[in-house]
Amino acid sequence: MSEPIRRALLSVSDKTGLVAFAARLVSCGIELISTGGTARALADAGLPVTEVSSVTGFPEIMDGRVKTLHPAIHGGLLAVRGNPEHQAALAAHDIRPIGLLVVNLYPFEQALARGASWEETIENIDVGGPAMIRAAAKNHDSVTVIVDPADYGAVADELAADAGRTAGATRRRLASKAFARTASYDAAISTWLAGHGGEKLGPVFATGGTRLEALRYGENPHQQAAFYKGPGKSFGIAAARQLQGKALSFNNINDTDAALECLAEFEGGDQPACVIVKHANPCGVATGSTLVEAYRKALACDPVSAFGGIIAVNRPLDAATAADIIELFTEVIVAPAADAAAVAAVAGKKNLRLLVLDGAPVSGEGLAVKSAGSGLLVQTRDTMSVSAMTLRTVTRRQPTEAEMSDLRFAFRVAKHVKSNAIVYARDGATVAIGAGQMSRVDSARIAARKNEELSRAAGLAVPSIRGSVVASDAFFPFADGLLQAAEAGATAVIQPGGSLRDDEIIRAADDAGLAMVFTGIRHFRH
Repeated sequence: MSEPIRRALLSVSDKTGLVAFAARLVSCGIELISTGGTARALADAGLPVTEVSSVTGFPEIMDGRVKTLHPAIHGGLLAVRGNPEHQAALAAHDIRPIGLLVVNLYPFEQALARGASWEETIENIDVGGPAMIRAAAKNHDSVTVIVDPADYGAVADELAADAGRTAGATRRRLASKAFARTASYDAAISTWLAGHGGEKLGPVFATGGTRLEALRYGENPHQQAAFYKGPGKSFGIAAARQLQGKALSFNNINDTDAALECLAEFEGGDQPACVIVKHANPCGVATGSTLVEAYRKALACDPVSAFGGIIAVNRPLDAATAADIIELFTEVIVAPAADAAAVAAVAGKKNLRLLVLDGAPVSGEGLAVKSAGSGLLVQTRDTMSVSAMTLRTVTRRQPTEAEMSDLRFAFRVAKHVKSNAIVYARDGATVAIGAGQMSRVDSARIAARKNEELSRAAGLAVPSIRGSVVASDAFFPFADGLLQAAEAGATAVIQPGGSLRDDEIIRAADDAGLAMVFTGIRHFRH
């Protein structure tokens, strides 16, 4: 059985629940030791508290940078109870054990999120806090460590129920959480420093995050899952606020993230835009003079696949657009905001998740991380926009102004379609999308066939793919994919170029009367 806790050291930046918890410690007969602002908060609440400087016999110096880095503190945390040598050292140096440590670190991540100056951010790097946390967590056989105010209640209940003791399982759980917290904290610092002149992808990669939500399951019901927030300012799905609907699932979050990444291509544009995603692939993207027009044009691309999809828009959701959307079964709507009439319209679909964003869909350079066996693949995010590319017409025929506008639009969308990606577009809207095929010609063929079937079902005399332009995320290795697009009715092509057969493909485009533009930039997405 563990020893009862007689002394607790509390030093926190986030003082949520601090006084109430400390009062419960005092009621259990536990002596309080504290530092700086935490000690003042406890004293102001009328609780008995001893300043750390009284324990160490040394004042806080250097603006508080040095206060707990002292044997009287670390010896009290690290001494192994029952170890004769350790107990003799405690007695020889007049050090009393500390059985509970409560520390939640300087708010470094919050400083990052609000864009604090370099000097202020540096001052929010905690040194003594992580050192104490690691000491207490290492010695969790005897010491209880708390790094999250959410754990105050359960620990206080255990102390009250068992004469000042905590269970071994509780101490192990809290120690694991403590090490995860310091790892995440250091990862945030490392990432920030790397972004200021260090190597973004150096010999050691540190990553971490804070759990936003425990999910019911992962991609499939037999998989465990959770959603974490990374360091720095939140953006995209991690910054979204849910107004209504069921809890988001793993697949909802993944698909909504894909929708927001695609939507970010149209951030700052002068037209409303709508992106519809199913299984992480856009199945309809459009711009329009109004939001409802953009939605209708996006839906027309593939209304069958849009069933049960994710809808993201770049303008506040209005009643007219909401009324149209709820006619189709939809999992998630995400918008910068939603007016009262739109919220009321969506409320009738109680399971439909309505999210509003805090900030842009996607912003910042950042890093993209995915697992590869027991390793991690890390790369910078693909932030290259077609607007920053030097486009080069390689065919005899130059694209018209309207074709060039649609070519740029189609290449924006192709960036977000799983490779091999083929996107047909016309009048600022996708009309057919071929995604994730092993052969590029199959992507072109499947997209064309789906469009013809949907056009017939819509009663169109001429398939909407006729007169469109086509974008390919990577070069055409052979002319067959390009010729398939021409046969489907495309009049202009945008692709990276760079194939060994570029000359052959250019001749094929000239023979077919196509205009073709090279970007020089590839957008693989696996």
